[in-house]
Amino acid sequence: MKITVIGAGAMGGSTVEGMLNSNVFHADSLTVADPCQETLDRFAKKGVSVTSDNRVAAEGADVVMVVVKPWLVQTVLEGIKDVFDDRRQLLVVVAAGISSQQVKTWMDKSALSAFLVIPNIAIAQLASMTFIVPVDATEEQTAKVKAIFDELGQSIVTEERLLPAGTTLASCGIAYAMRYIRAAVEGGVELGFKAKDAEQIVEQTVKGAVELLQATGEHPEAAIDKVTTPGGVTIKGLNEMEHAGFTSAVIRGLKAGAKS
Repeated sequence: MKITVIGAGAMGGSTVEGMLNSNVFHADSLTVADPCQETLDRFAKKGVSVTSDNRVAAEGADVVMVVVKPWLVQTVLEGIKDVFDDRRQLLVVVAAGISSQQVKTWMDKSALSAFLVIPNIAIAQLASMTFIVPVDATEEQTAKVKAIFDELGQSIVTEERLLPAGTTLASCGIAYAMRYIRAAVEGGVELGFKAKDAEQIVEQTVKGAVELLQATGEHPEAAIDKVTTPGGVTIKGLNEMEHAGFTSAVIRGLKAGAKS
């Protein structure tokens, strides 16, 4: 399967890096289109086909991924629509706030099979949480696209109305998680650890929490109960965070991201 990625900025570049880090995708089956020569040179050294011409990149692909800033999507789609074969090719649009109706209008195709997709930057490490919205796609086509992103982490097929919520929960959410890590590291330094040691401690602790929940399938609160003893230090710490509005702040942040 030949895959083209148009736009190799932060998210597009991370997507290509993830494919190169996997055991499924091979450099000679990937094409990157980008206006930045330095970016093209970087991927060319890894064996990826590169071009600055979006139309050339789109023509030979089975899957065309448009991974650009939202305000550039219309220009890119209108630029490739004449060479895009909607009978043979699948279109994946990775950009926040773009609707299926906009994609259809800009592509001007009567039988377009497309997907709105929102991953996060952990895709480079094969650890993305990716949301997939099929647009007039068959089950077989959806399975094909989901298989791609399942190799790059985990994915969920969802409704278009939930995409803003998915974006703030997972795409923006990775930044929220990193902000907690930063805060905990700063707390560790205040408690007496060197910054690098505090960072190692916090990162491993967060990783352990995630792996524990994934392995057991427990609700987070049930797992918390196992480490909170009556009058113990854990419950005291948790209650201080709640007094400061920890849970409320997280929920309000997520809702604010979904509204924008």
